[in-house]
Amino acid sequence: MSLDVSPQLLAQAETGEVREEEFVETVRTSLPYAYELVASLVGELRAGSAEFADNQTPPPSEKERGQLLRALSSDAIRGSLERHFGVALAFQNCHRVAVFPAEARGGETYTRFTSLRSQILNQSPEFRDC
Repeated sequence: MSLDVSPQLLAQAETGEVREEEFVETVRTSLPYAYELVASLVGELRAGSAEFADNQTPPPSEKERGQLLRALSSDAIRGSLERHFGVALAFQNCHRVAVFPAEARGGETYTRFTSLRSQILNQSPEFRDC
């Protein structure tokens, strides 16, 4: 299970209304490694002058890697994180998450980062089983 959903949030979902702030809080508490990694990259992006901020350090364990994969493979979770932080996320390998300004999506740097070529160039044997 990806998220630890409270009875209150489940009740909201059953009636059709889910407040995104509560969903993001559920993500933050259920997938703390993924949430904190994105939050720290957002901080780096905003504090610097680079076009994007990215993580190239593998997670400390498979537990954290699983959190990251669950967060970024779910459209709902990924989209909520993007809206919450006002960014566009991009993902390569098993841990290389990049944070771009939201308006960069479709731009040259974002397109280059998410290209087939970049994906291929960012492969190595140690990523095969992640």
